[in-house]
Amino acid sequence: MKTSHAHAEKLLGFSWSYAEKLFQLAPPNQERALWRMKKLFPEIVFDVTSLEGNPFTFPQVQTLLDGITVGGQKISDANQVLNQAASLKKLSALCKSEEFEVSQKIACELNALVAKGEALHEGIFRTGSVSIAGTKMKPPKAEELSSIFENLLEAQFLIENPIERGIATFLSCAKNQFFWDGNKRTGRLLMNGILLSAGQDIITVSASCREEFHTTMIDFYDSNDASSMFSFMAAHSITHRF
Repeated sequence: MKTSHAHAEKLLGFSWSYAEKLFQLAPPNQERALWRMKKLFPEIVFDVTSLEGNPFTFPQVQTLLDGITVGGQKISDANQVLNQAASLKKLSALCKSEEFEVSQKIACELNALVAKGEALHEGIFRTGSVSIAGTKMKPPKAEELSSIFENLLEAQFLIENPIERGIATFLSCAKNQFFWDGNKRTGRLLMNGILLSAGQDIITVSASCREEFHTTMIDFYDSNDASSMFSFMAAHSITHRF
């Protein structure tokens, strides 16, 4: 176990402390996990878009998802909400049909939905350099992304627990910035696809924890130690909302 963990850390390029209690699994039940995601769907969309700085309130998100326009808000902000909803529906469909997998193809399909109209080019790995606000860490060069993603795929076989594997996948997407935009959102979708495929509840960070989320992410970027992010994300399973 320790050897596999160390190899996964080497492949992913960051480390984290291993605490079994963070990754306790419920009896697998995909039908229950998908139902819970559907039950909290507007709240999940609100959580994700709020973390992106979207000004839509929860009632406005609910209204927009009901097919009613919201006055006084930018079209781009409304589109971000609708794009997030579309990507979650796509993820649900992939998991129901057992077509979900962590692959470049699936990642690109999800990014094409979630970053539609925001990215320089959505749905493809970036071909130029990007930066992450608030940190001195520089994402890898574009020509390195394919090999880095291959390392992520290899790490999938080394991390047995789906909660741990999902969070590691999210953090890899955030750190390496595979796409022009929507990397954290795409990473969350891959993370939650891993969880749903294993019959576990998804993870979504509450909008009220936005500052803590960003602060802990910056610490991760600067230190390459993901221990605090693993603890933070594991505590935000929607299991705790039922």
